[in-house]
Amino acid sequence: MERLFWICLAGAVGTGARYLVGLWAVQRLGTAFPYGTLIVNLAGCFAIAALIPIALASAWSPTLRASLTIGFVGGFTTYSSFNYETTRLIEDGFVAPALANVALNVFGGLACGWLGMLFARQFVGRG
Repeated sequence: MERLFWICLAGAVGTGARYLVGLWAVQRLGTAFPYGTLIVNLAGCFAIAALIPIALASAWSPTLRASLTIGFVGGFTTYSSFNYETTRLIEDGFVAPALANVALNVFGGLACGWLGMLFARQFVGRG
């Protein structure tokens, strides 16, 4: 239960950080492109890829490791987890599953997003 608390707390901080980065990006870079999302996704990919090996090599506690990766980075962006897992598959020689992971996440995400928009339009009566 204690680990869950720290993961949730770190997730809240990560979510707040994501919000602040989004505000900063809109104020500084405008709205013509989703810069905030790009920034958090790329920063999250870097952070999770750097944190996991450092945490393992430094023998960080499982609670600290989970709080930073699942909690903070997960709250900041879930794309980082997708990126890390796909990269690990490739590094471990599992190229076909890595490509399947990319295809399923990208095309599945687009399909689910489209279906979600259709559902929402029906729900609010704009369909």
